[in-house]
Amino acid sequence: MSEKIIVQKRPPKSPAAAGIFSGFFPGAGQLYNGEAPKALLFVIIFAGAISMMGHGPEPFLPLIFAAFYIYQIVEAVQTAKAINQKALEVEIREAGGTVPAEAPRPAKPEPRGSVFWGFVLMGLGVIFLLVNFNIIDSDRIWDFWPVAIIVIGIKLIFDFFGKSD
Repeated sequence: MSEKIIVQKRPPKSPAAAGIFSGFFPGAGQLYNGEAPKALLFVIIFAGAISMMGHGPEPFLPLIFAAFYIYQIVEAVQTAKAINQKALEVEIREAGGTVPAEAPRPAKPEPRGSVFWGFVLMGLGVIFLLVNFNIIDSDRIWDFWPVAIIVIGIKLIFDFFGKSD
C-alpha cells in the first residue's frame, strides 16, 4: 500500500514580505503579489490623501488615511495567502490528489442590519464635500451636531419596536 505524499514546493508568495513591502510604501505589497492595477490605485489614493492632508476636515482625514494604510497592508497579506492556497490546490490536482470541497454556501445571503449607517456615512460625505467647496459654512454645521444624537436615538427606538413585532 503506497500512499502519495505531496510535498509542497516553496510557496509562490510570502505573506510576510507582502505585508512588509506594503508597510514601507503603499501599493508595493500588491505589486509584489502581481496586482499592478491595484498597486497603481493604492499609490494614487496614498498620494491623494497626502496632498489633501492640510486641506480636508482635520480630525477625519488623518483617521481615514490611517485606516487606508492599515487596510492595504492587511489586503496584501491576505492576497498572498490566497495566491499560496490556489497554488497548493493546483499542485495537489497535478499530483492526482483531491482537494477537499468547500462547505456549500447559501443561495442568497440573508440581509442583516440596516442601511442606516450607510446613509449616515453618505450624508457626512456630502456635508464635508459641501464644506470643502465653501457652499456651506463649517462653523454652522457644529451648531447642529445634537441633531445627529436625536436621529440615532429615533433609529434605535424604531429598531426596538420593529424587532418586537
